[in-house]
Amino acid sequence: MKSILTIAAISGFLAVTIGAFGAHGLKDLLGENLAIYETGNRYHFYHTFAIFVSAFLYFIYPTKKGFLVAAYLFGIGILFFSGSLYALSISGIRILGAITPIGGILFLAGWSVLGYTSSRKE
Repeated sequence: MKSILTIAAISGFLAVTIGAFGAHGLKDLLGENLAIYETGNRYHFYHTFAIFVSAFLYFIYPTKKGFLVAAYLFGIGILFFSGSLYALSISGIRILGAITPIGGILFLAGWSVLGYTSSRKE
């Protein structure tokens, strides 16, 4: 439980830092790739909040391990989805975009597990 909250806190810190760096330090360098960078950052934030919610639900319902699984899926999804978009936008290497859907699938899996776990009776 503590590790999930730590991961969420680090992820939130990085999302703010990466977003600010992109908006201020990389804006001119990224040019048309700024939109790609911002998409990665937006989903990074959304799923950081999803990790916090999952951790909170796991705290309330510790027997429902699915909340823990969802949190990890969101975290790994951030690495693949947002990480690949950050790397693509900075490097311009388009093949990195092939990694992005893996992160999207992990996000979908996380939301599915969160929904399923929420709907189950204890």
